Amino acid sequence: MVSSSPLNLPLIERELKETTNQWVYRCLRHAVMTGLVPPGRAVTIRDVAAALGVSAMPVREALRRLSTEHALEVQDNRRIMVPQMTASKFRELCELRIALECHAAERALPYVTPQRIDELVAIDRRIDLANDAGDREAVTSLNQDFHRYLYQAHPNQVVMPLVESIWLQLGPFIRLALSKLKDFYQVDRHSEALTALRRQDPLALRIALEADIRDGITHVGTNELLKAYVESAGQHS
Repeated sequence: MVSSSPLNLPLIERELKETTNQWVYRCLRHAVMTGLVPPGRAVTIRDVAAALGVSAMPVREALRRLSTEHALEVQDNRRIMVPQMTASKFRELCELRIALECHAAERALPYVTPQRIDELVAIDRRIDLANDAGDREAVTSLNQDFHRYLYQAHPNQVVMPLVESIWLQLGPFIRLALSKLKDFYQVDRHSEALTALRRQDPLALRIALEADIRDGITHVGTNELLKAYVESAGQHS
């Protein structure tokens, strides 16, 4: 079942000199990446335009860009939806995420300063506060900020577009993972990663990041759970 309820999109603050097309794309991309566009929910130009208070043209361009990034899919009937997910595809995306992010972290490690570690600690504290408040969107966004800020320590880092492509494809299923996080995430992997960063220990950093990703999301990747979530999201979005 596809809900006809209004689409919930965040109104991200518009940057200086940012065009309407760029802003609409950022808002919709953020919504997909943080799980605000659930599987089973059709995304129409009219819905997005109404939610963001813009015309159809920048929405059409944003949807086109996101479809080329495999975040959304234009179906035969021209309905735009989150692409179908299988357990096999989900596992493949998770393994690719682990490979890319461990690579990014190891390359960034020599450039991580004490000041950057302090900022990572501050981000991690904000994650804890958001988690205590039950703000799943903030938890997801801040967790991505933590990882992004680590990887971007490398001055010639080029892997982030690939990493964010994976985040986009996994984004609609993040809320399912967060709903079960307390059952599977028993160790603070960010704390382990911070310890590895202070020690400049690449092996410990890889182990912490791989465990962080596996603990955080891979447990939802079964056909039964994914199917149940898609059906539930389509009914209650």
